[in-house]
Order: sequence, then C-alpha cells, then structure tokens
Amino acid sequence: MADGPRFGITRRRVLIGGGVGAGLAVAWAVWPRSYVHNLIAGEGETVFNAFLKIGEDGNVSVIVPQAEMGQGVWTALPQALADELGADWRTIGVETAPINPLYANDFIVAGESDGALPSFLGSIGQWATREYAVRNALMITGGSTSVRGFEQRFREAGAAARAVLCKAAAARWDADWEACDTADGFVTLGERRLRFGELAAEAASYSPPSTLTLRNAGTGSISGQSVPRIDLPSKVDGSARYAGDVRLPDMVFAAARQAPSRRHRLASVNRDAANNVFGVSAIFENPRFAACVATNWWAANRGVEALAPQWDSDDETPVDDSSIDEALQAALDGDEGHRFVSEGDLSAAFGPSGAIRETYTVGLAPHAAIEPLTATARVQDDEIEIWAPTQAPGLMRAAVAEAIGYGEGQVTIYPMLLGGSFGRKIENDAAIQVAIIARRMNRPVQLTWSREEEMRSDYYRPAARARLTGKLASDGRVSAWHSRIAVPSTNNEMFKRIMPSIFFGDVDDASPIAVEGARPAYAIPNLAVEQMPADIGVETGIWRSVGHSYTGFFNETFIDELAQQAGVEPLSFRIAMLGAEPRLARCLTNAAMLGNWDGGEQGGGMGIAAHSCFGSHVAMVVQLGIADDQRPALERVSVAVDCGRVLNPEIVRQQIEGGVIFGMSQALGLPFGYDAGEPTASNFPDLALPLLSDTPEIEIELIESEEEPGGVGEIAVPPVAPAIGNAIFAATGQRLRSLPFVIGGVE
Repeated sequence: MADGPRFGITRRRVLIGGGVGAGLAVAWAVWPRSYVHNLIAGEGETVFNAFLKIGEDGNVSVIVPQAEMGQGVWTALPQALADELGADWRTIGVETAPINPLYANDFIVAGESDGALPSFLGSIGQWATREYAVRNALMITGGSTSVRGFEQRFREAGAAARAVLCKAAAARWDADWEACDTADGFVTLGERRLRFGELAAEAASYSPPSTLTLRNAGTGSISGQSVPRIDLPSKVDGSARYAGDVRLPDMVFAAARQAPSRRHRLASVNRDAANNVFGVSAIFENPRFAACVATNWWAANRGVEALAPQWDSDDETPVDDSSIDEALQAALDGDEGHRFVSEGDLSAAFGPSGAIRETYTVGLAPHAAIEPLTATARVQDDEIEIWAPTQAPGLMRAAVAEAIGYGEGQVTIYPMLLGGSFGRKIENDAAIQVAIIARRMNRPVQLTWSREEEMRSDYYRPAARARLTGKLASDGRVSAWHSRIAVPSTNNEMFKRIMPSIFFGDVDDASPIAVEGARPAYAIPNLAVEQMPADIGVETGIWRSVGHSYTGFFNETFIDELAQQAGVEPLSFRIAMLGAEPRLARCLTNAAMLGNWDGGEQGGGMGIAAHSCFGSHVAMVVQLGIADDQRPALERVSVAVDCGRVLNPEIVRQQIEGGVIFGMSQALGLPFGYDAGEPTASNFPDLALPLLSDTPEIEIELIESEEEPGGVGEIAVPPVAPAIGNAIFAATGQRLRSLPFVIGGVE
C-alpha cells in the first residue's frame, strides 16, 4: 500500500473557432503573457472588454463562458458584473463566450476546487496546471466552480467599464471623473445624467485605471438579490433553443448504437434489415458505433434497431452485478491501494480491541438528464460547424478535429443550452459521431441518442464499497477512524477520454478525487483514508457531487452508528467534534432547530446528516414514515446552508431543492445494475425516480455569511442519503448500509 499525498438568451451566437492547442512540451517562455478578446461587435455595439458589450440603445451584453444547464450561471455572474457597472437589470442580456484563454477555468484545475486537480497533472504543480489551463483555453463548467472561479473577473470587468464610462461623461461635463457614479444604466454627477448607450462608443477609447475600485460585494441593488433569471422566460414560453431545435437546410437525421465498452469493436450489422426501413438513406459502420441516417429521426432510430449490431470483445465474461460485486470486494480486501490521508498513530490508537467496523456499498447511478446526447454538424469546404450542448467547448473542438483529421481552426463550436447534464455533457461522444457522419454525407446531419441508448451507453457514477473502522475514546468521542474505499478512479477514466493528448497516467492509478470528502470534518486525532482502485468492467464518469455522493453517505452513516455505540444523541455527538469547523456546526444546529429535531429517538423517523464540499457547508434533518408497502415516505426535509456570500438567494434555494430530490433518487430509486453485459434499466420508469407526489416539504435556511461564495449546485446531494438512512433506522431499528435502500432487505 502506497502512502502519502498525490496529486435574456443570447442575442446572437458568437462563432467559436481558431484557438490555442499546444501541450505541456511547448517552450512556454515564448507564449504571450496577456491575451486579447475575440468578440464580434454587432451594429451599434461597443466592446469594452472580454466580458462586456454595450449597445447605443443601452442594452448590455454580458459574455458568459460557463454553460447554462439549469444552475443559473447566466443570471448569477451577470449580476456580479451589472452591480459593479451600475446597470439596469432590465437591459442585461447574455452571450456565450468564444473559445479564448481569457475564459479559461483555471480555478478548476489549480487545486482550488474539491478534487479538481487531475492526478496525472499533480506532479507538475499548481502553477503549471493553471498555466496549462489558460494557455490552452481550457473552458470547463463543473465542480461547482462557476461563481467561485469567475465572480471576481466579472466584478472587475464591470468596474473597469464603469470607470471609462465615468471618464467619458466627465469629459462632456468638464468634471473630475472620480466624482461621477453609475446607477440604473446612467452615469450620474449630482442631478446630471447620461445613458450608457450615449457614452459607449467614446468611453471605449479611454483606458481604465491601473487599480480598480470595487464596490462592497452584495451591497448593491442587483448582486445578492433574487432578480429574475435571464434564461427562464424563454424556457417557459418555448422560445429557448436547445441543440435538438437546430434546423438547417437539407438536413438529415441520424441515430447510433455504441459499443458496450472500449474493449468492444463492431463485428457485424444487418444491413438488409436496416435498408428495408422506410426513410433510411445511409448506414455507417465504425469500430466504436453503428449508425443510420434517414429523412427523420424516428426512421433513423428504427434503422439502428434493425441493424442489430454485434460486437467482438477480449472479455470472455460479460459484466453483471455479481462480477461488479466481486471486483469491489477483491479490491477492498487487496493491498493495491494508496493512503491519501494519514494523521496520528492509527495502529496505536486502535490497539488490540474495541474497534467498530462496518461496510457500506453504493451502486452504479446513471445521469438521467432529461435531454439525451445530441449534436448537429455541417461541413462546408474544409470547415465544420457543430451545434451541441457541452460543458467544455474547447475540448469538444479538439475531439472533433482529432476524429476527422482537421485542425482545430477548422472546427467551429456553437454551445447550446443544456437540458440537464450532471456531468454527462463534459464528454463528446455525440459530437464526434455526428462529425464523422456529416463529413461523409456532405450535408447537415443531426444526431440524437435515444433514451435507451443514453441509458445503455452512459458513463455512470461508479459503484463503490467502503470498510470503515472506528474506535471510541473514554470520553465518548471518536479517537481513531480508518476509511478504506474500493472504487474506480473515475476522473482518470474521464480525463483519458476527454484529454487523451496529455493523459500521462494509467486509468487504474489511485486518484485523490475518487475519495474526495472521505476525510471527515470531525476532529479525530488518528485517521487514515485509502483508495483501493477497482476495475468493475464498466466505464464510469463524473456525476453530480462526484465522489462526495458516496463518501458523504459512508461517513454520515458511520458517524451515526458510532453515536449509537457511544450512547450519545447524534447531533450532540457530532457537535462535540466540530470545534474547528464552526460553519458546519452552525449548519447542524440551525437544521436541527428548523426541523424540530427530536434527538433521533426510536420510532420518531428523524435522521440528521451534514457535509462540507465545494467551499460550502450543509446540514439537513429528514422526517419520514414507512408506508404499507415498506417504502419510506419523506414528509419533510429541513436544510441549513452556509455557502458564503450569496449572489442570488432564489437560485441557491432552487439548487438546494433540486439537490435534495436528486439525492432522493439515489437513495430511494430502483437499483441500476448489469445482466449479461447490458444495463438492467433502459428508460426513466426503470429508475423509479421521485415523482411530484413523492416530494416532501423542503425548508431551507440560508445562513448569512461574509465569506467568499461557495458552490451550490452539488452541495445538497451528499447528505440526503445518509439523512434518509439515519431516519429509517430511527423509524424501524434497521440499519441500511447499501444504496439504494431496501427496507427488509440485506443490511
């Protein structure tokens, strides 16, 4: 066992093409240290900086590099800029940013986000990974980093524009520009006012001061307020354009069937059967997929079904639930792992007796976004355009270029709104496939995966198994904690798929991201966290809250069991060990008050759990009953959240509510398994996702804080399952240690 650390919807679509594509071997000393924007100004518009354009009509276009997938980033980040600018919120619109180093999400790769630093880059250090991100225009939406990584940049962009607008107005008034201010879309000086639109063209000729003066964050009339979401009206009235809404002249439609895994290759298809499907015009065979093109998507999908692709594989035994279970257990019992956390003297602390040991398991989980993978491609001369939902447009551009032998400058990506993702749309499968097909068809093609294909060929949240061992001290607190987790190194798998040119490691190498959140927040003097990499025979991917989705369950269930062994009420047991974590402790006490916590008494049906991740802290109390069919019926979920300074309280509440329901799906849905190499679920009904009638009352308290903003899109997911499990124990006396829960089943 290795030991030690390791490392208003867009007014116009901006063309995304050209760019930077060099690797770590480039002589970085010759690279530029600053970059210029590549925005296009429309008629009557003036570009102020990489994040802002102002029209002579007074409309303000905010350039947002992060993908909008329901998390509200197209509203929250413009709020930060608009407040500094002094804009009228009614004039704010959003445009998608072009690929440019100025928009790189260096926060996500520089080790400042939970588990964000890829282990294969860890050896080159934080500075180098940040430089790599910027110089390669690594634009990624994920890891709850949008506000944390970009709020400051947006505030500075707004402040810079405010300064030059004030300079332009001051020149007209023959006044000191620093005496001017901005509000509601005007530059003001006493009773004098000039609209932004009147000043925009001349203001852009001025340079902002070398030191920008920022307003006090959250004290304005826009940032910190629940202003209306920019993306919402068009989603409600149906005018928002998703990738599936793209229509081009002479366009045809395609459907595809993927290989079951990267270990499989296409062996044969039934061309005669597919050609007999009315509307099918072309059949494609690729080592990794088979596809049909038709005059409509229904015919294309029926054609793919008729193809009945057969696959060759080096694997002699198809994957099933038993093989996954055996792989996890073998890894857990083996010694081919890595200890990422080692504090104190574990061996001495445990001694010869008194240890408490339990094992916990979570199953595979699909992303199940409502929008399946889809992409549209058009080839013209020696260039290709791609319309697709993506969390990483630069990586998609590189993947498409590599697949069809183009240079990245020949590929243009149009990022579309995402109809849900939860990590799935950082991958580029559909874009690669449609590019290959469109190049051969020489006409526009729209490829859409069926729901069944989406389920079958997803990169699932990995199955994982943990063996947790603890010991109680004489004062009832935890004196020793050992967490050993058998789980695939999912981020290694993902980075090998999406960044193959710089992936230097092995997918089976241990990864700290695989056990993120496994180190408990509690003050435990002797503890260790280990990952035992497991090859379960199924490709996995990042999922909402990533590793926290299972480490939160492991930790908060085990801590409840230790409280029971100590004979201490679960809330008091936790609080006693959170002296160094006052923010999480406050979340626990506030959630307990909000939910009228009963102490977890038997028969009460109340459970409590807490977790810290993505720069935020959350605790929740669940109250439930057991229905006649033995299914848990959630009645109320009370949540206390400290996510630092809040840009939009209503958006935070929406994300917490969504996270609670998402967490319910992994705790109370049907198991997602494998049989004879195929997943056992093929559509939404097979998952038993929570319905509106299953949704409990959700109470949320946002704790006021002056700390820097934390992430909110994923934080509510980790504590849901353990809080439900702890509530089930309080209601029934049965301790469930496997997700999803089955009352009366194996503990």
